[in-house]
Formats: sequence, structure tokens, C-alpha cells
Amino acid sequence: MSKIHNIREHFKKKKLLFLSVKILSFFFLADLLNCSGNAHPAPVRTDSPQPDTIHSCMKTPARFAPADISPVASGRDSTVAGMVLIPGGEFDMGGDNDQAAPDEYPKHKVRISPFYLDVTEVTNAQFRKFVEATGYVTTAEKKPDWDELKKTLPPGTPKPPDSLLVAASLVFRQSNRPVDLNDYSQWWSWVKGADWKHPEGPGSSIEGKDNYPVVQVSWYDAQAYCKWAGKRLPTEAEWEFAARGGLVNNIYPWGNEHINEGTPKANSWEGKFPYLNTRKDGFLKLAPVRSFRPNGYGLYDMAGNVWEWCSDLYNSNYYKQLEGKLIVNPQGPEESYDSQEPYTLKRSLRGGSFLCNDGYCSGYRAARRMKSSPDTGLEHTGFRCVKNKHYD
Repeated sequence: MSKIHNIREHFKKKKLLFLSVKILSFFFLADLLNCSGNAHPAPVRTDSPQPDTIHSCMKTPARFAPADISPVASGRDSTVAGMVLIPGGEFDMGGDNDQAAPDEYPKHKVRISPFYLDVTEVTNAQFRKFVEATGYVTTAEKKPDWDELKKTLPPGTPKPPDSLLVAASLVFRQSNRPVDLNDYSQWWSWVKGADWKHPEGPGSSIEGKDNYPVVQVSWYDAQAYCKWAGKRLPTEAEWEFAARGGLVNNIYPWGNEHINEGTPKANSWEGKFPYLNTRKDGFLKLAPVRSFRPNGYGLYDMAGNVWEWCSDLYNSNYYKQLEGKLIVNPQGPEESYDSQEPYTLKRSLRGGSFLCNDGYCSGYRAARRMKSSPDTGLEHTGFRCVKNKHYD
């Protein structure tokens, strides 16, 4: 009887997790079959990059009422300390190899004006100063508002139990064996109390990690910080131009050498996702900023470590609207559209994270796009800021 009881308890827990993720629409790492139409897993990479077999589709619609960042005073800091001047110029924006997703095509011409970009992702120490100065409360620290949440879900979606509508966030849990990569509940857990100060939930801490990128921050949180600092989030075009570091149509910020060849170049998942990480790069999860060599513009972690928020709305068809045109300083699409979640407004992210792996998602490619709802904060999501170059 004990064995039967254990089996029932196992499925009860799995059902509860599925319900929490399903109803809250935290389809963070979704089925590639919906993303690319590829119904057959690709073989494990041997000598060359393989097309992504599963993508971090991040089907994560809004959980909260739209954040009001107006109480945060706009910063007047005119310095550019800790920033690099990106020279601007023209480049071909979009996918560079056979791993590119449909939303990375077609490649198109873009002209970018010079701007300043943070050398690293915003760190825990920097974000702490912001919170101490303003009293700001992040999205993950707030209880979800069901009246707002249901507006982003298909009609008739039932209200989840109140026990699930708590201040919480998703935390990565490494599995101990191979799992079905279509079943995200095998490695993501909905954890009450997970936030920027406790990125892995209660009991975790950022003590001694001042130089690590801040995570579990939503797009609204990033916007609030930028406003306070007198900066802004980069556009997708600015981010990709900067990530390329002056290289032309190369796959990665460092060139074309595969991420797993030679000296470690970024913090990613080496081995078999999500159960075996060989830690060739020295890290299982987050790494301190500046842990790897910078790109040609002197920017660190433009590949791997954490996904980075951009200012743009996400629209999977956006690049098709730009084909054959030279676009100057594009600000992104006027409307958000994600066919997987048409009810949900999405913002763009770039750069990949410590979870990226060729067998799951090659987010460390310079052209790789990602999307998520602006109220979503996750254990592998952060940001960096931009400042306009003013001409005398």
C-alpha cells in the first residue's frame, strides 16, 4: 500500500505543479514542436552546431496589474561611468546560421546612432542601491492580481487556488536523470518567496554576491531602475549591434568558433540539459560579471549568464515588415504578437543564459531572440542599461 500511496503522492505533486504553471501560464520553456514545427529530435552535436531541438519559448503572460513606475524619480546622472561608447553604424540584423529561428529572418539592414551601454549586466550591488534609495518593491515580491491575470488568459480559464496566488517566482531545479524536454515541470519550480534577494527561494541569499547580475527582475523592474539611474533599456537593434562587437555576420559575440570549443567563452550549460552540467566554464548557475573575455566593444556577458530585457515589444513577424528596407534606429513593432499566446503582451530579451545549450536553446547567438511577459522575473533573467550620446 505504501508504494501505491507514494505513486499517488508523486502524481498529486506533479499535478499541483502543472496546475500552478499552467494556470499562471508560466510555460517558460515550451515545446519546440510549437516553436519550430520540428517534430524530430536532432542528433547530439559532435563537430558542428545543431539546430535547436527545444526552444525556451517562455510562454509567460502577465501575472500582475501593469506596474506603475511613476513614483520612481527620474535620475539626472550625467556620467557614463561603467559604460562603453558604442560607435554606431550599419549592420545586417538577423539570423546567421541554421540554428536561427523563423523570427530571426529575414536579415535586414539597420543603422544605429552612437550610444553608451553598460559594460556589464546590472549587479546585485547596483540594484540594492536603487531599492534602498527608492523603497521600490519588485514584481516577484507582490501577490498576483487575479482580475488582471485573467485578462491575459483564454476565456473561461478557471481561477487557481489562493495558495498559488502568492508572491513567488520560478526557480531552476537540476534534474538527476534524463527527462522529457517537453515537460518543463521537470526542471522549473514555482517557489513562494523567490525574488531578487532570494533568487532560489527562501534560504537562498545574495550575500557575498554583490558582483553577480541581479535576477528575478521583471521588465517593469528593469524600467524602474533605468529611470532612477537616468538611463533606459536598449532596443533589440542596439543590443544586437553591440553584441556583435564590430564583427560582420558572425554567429557569436566572439566570432564563429563554437561555444564549446577552445577556451570557455561564456557561462552556458555544457553537457546534457537539464541533468548533467560538466561545468567546463567553471559554473553551474550564475557567474560573477566579467568572468569571461569581453567582445570587441569591451562588453562582458553579451552571451550567456542571464537573459537581458530590451525595450521593444515582441512580434514574431516583425522582421518580415522590415525586409528590403534600411531602418534607422528601430524602436520595435507597434504591437506585440506571439502566436503561442495571442492574449499576452510580450517584451523582447537577448543574450541567452546559464541554461542555454545547443540541444535546448542556442541563446548565446548574437541574433537569437526571446520573449516574455513584462511582469515575469526569473532566476536567469537580468538587464543592462543604455544612455543616449548627446552631441555638443
